[in-house]
Amino acid sequence: MGERTVSDLVVERLSAWGVERVFGYSGDGIDGVMGALRRAGRPAFVQARHEEAAAFMAVGDAKYTGGAGVCLSTQGPGAVHLLNGLYDAKLDSKPVVAIVGQQSSTVLGSSYQQEIDLVRLFGDVCAQFVQSAHTPEQVPMLLDKAFRTALATRSPTCVVLPHDVQTAPAPDPTAHEHGVLVTSPGWRPARVLPHDDDVRAAAEVLDAGERIAIMVGQGAYAAAPEVRELAERLDAGIVASLLGKPVLDEELPVHTGVMGHLGTTASAALLQNCDTLLLVGTNDPWTEFYPAPGQARAVQIDIDGRRLGVRYPVEVPLTGDAAETLRALIAAVKPRPRPAWRTQVEQWVRQWHETATARADASAEPLNPQYVVRSLNGRLPDDAQVAVDVGSVVYWYARHLRLPRGVPAHLSSTLASMGCGLPYGLAAKLAHPDRPVVVLAGDGAFQMTGLAELVTVAARWRDWADPRFVVCVLDNGDLAEVSWEQREMEGEPRFATSQDLPAVPYAQWAELLGLRGIRVGSPEEMAAAWDEALAADRPVLVHAVVDAAIPLLPPARPSEQVEPMFAGLAAENDDLSRRAEDHLRRERADEGYDDQA
Repeated sequence: MGERTVSDLVVERLSAWGVERVFGYSGDGIDGVMGALRRAGRPAFVQARHEEAAAFMAVGDAKYTGGAGVCLSTQGPGAVHLLNGLYDAKLDSKPVVAIVGQQSSTVLGSSYQQEIDLVRLFGDVCAQFVQSAHTPEQVPMLLDKAFRTALATRSPTCVVLPHDVQTAPAPDPTAHEHGVLVTSPGWRPARVLPHDDDVRAAAEVLDAGERIAIMVGQGAYAAAPEVRELAERLDAGIVASLLGKPVLDEELPVHTGVMGHLGTTASAALLQNCDTLLLVGTNDPWTEFYPAPGQARAVQIDIDGRRLGVRYPVEVPLTGDAAETLRALIAAVKPRPRPAWRTQVEQWVRQWHETATARADASAEPLNPQYVVRSLNGRLPDDAQVAVDVGSVVYWYARHLRLPRGVPAHLSSTLASMGCGLPYGLAAKLAHPDRPVVVLAGDGAFQMTGLAELVTVAARWRDWADPRFVVCVLDNGDLAEVSWEQREMEGEPRFATSQDLPAVPYAQWAELLGLRGIRVGSPEEMAAAWDEALAADRPVLVHAVVDAAIPLLPPARPSEQVEPMFAGLAAENDDLSRRAEDHLRRERADEGYDDQA
């Protein structure tokens, strides 16, 4: 080994920050760091098939571990490819550090090959911190600041390393001179609590309510016991944002499920009828499903004060950690039974469960996608980890999958980027190789990144303590969510040229890679497929051939808001649209709407 370089220092700093895995793809612009990773042996380098997938893996690593994810790329196209995953981190508030190579400093500004102004490129997505290193002495400070900023602001950051800086001799760590900053790794979160007077004001609002709803988001992950206790004291109904779905056991009789466009009828009823709303760690953007402004008095708890009052007019905003703030509220409220409201909430929940079962059991050609996801209930291992891609599968996950207590489930929620599912699943598995993973994806999303990243699964699975890694692809040959959006939002018929997907033999592709593939084309085969996949000695792809005619119906929408769907289907005038219209009318009828006229 030759002289210790800045790249060796970079790798040492990553280890000092507790980084165990770096996700990326190599290239000449980052070769210095790659060489240092090889020499050190840790952190482990995880080669994705594409830098976008590597960035998604880094976001997944942050979500499943609670730490900072790290991705690595070369300059130019490699750097550009990272952007989508980094925006996923920004919009879902997850700490990710991107380390990006750059051409040598001596050529910058000359329009050199693959030369891009990377600080400007990452200036929005890494708005909290992005900086290019100009000297070796800068690098430790930049890395420390990037990690500390990512963790403190729950956002992505970026350090750009020109090639000549990477390969320069490492600076003297004991330097003590003007203009040289010697910094150290390490960050610990603060204890953040609102003032006692504000807690009392919030308690007064909650005490005065007769019909209380508690909405939980991902910020309530560590506060599930407190949410449950407060709900019991107030006889409150509970609703979850999409990111908040794993927070609480949905078997609770007052848990109405996920809210919003892809939510449940029970959640819509709860929010339409409450007179008091407590928001806990949520920033869900589906504001048309919140109570109407002025309908409910509101209290909001969030660790990030910038989010208070952004989604709904809030009377008492509380900046603080969810669990500790809730404990203070529990001590301050005056428990008062509200039996009529609790009875009503429990009735809405029972009605939804009956409705969801009926919808999943409805006949389809050949297989109902709701049934595919619902039939996983009771089979998902208690130590599983779940990853969900973006598309119509999110509706079925949100409405039908019951997560065992403590099972994490993650997806690209606010950015809602297709292609996240398999990279997330890989990140979950690499973080906890002794736990089974289930990935739920539609065919459109799986064609984006899944086909390629299944190669990564095939390359790595033999190293896992538990080889179970189940990928379920819901194949309807359609970009179904967008097809329904064309009908719902525009009143337009489905545009087949943009929506049809090419047929892919997904199960056979898995078999070619040395994995197991199971093709399912009828409901009678589904339970056995799940059982076989979850007991297999290697990763399994379940190819479920499902019906594109199952509607993505938002809950409790008045008839005038659903009329465009019927208009779009009528203009299509084919067998699929007629079946879709029949399903849509049945689902509207079970919500109490008569759209026959």
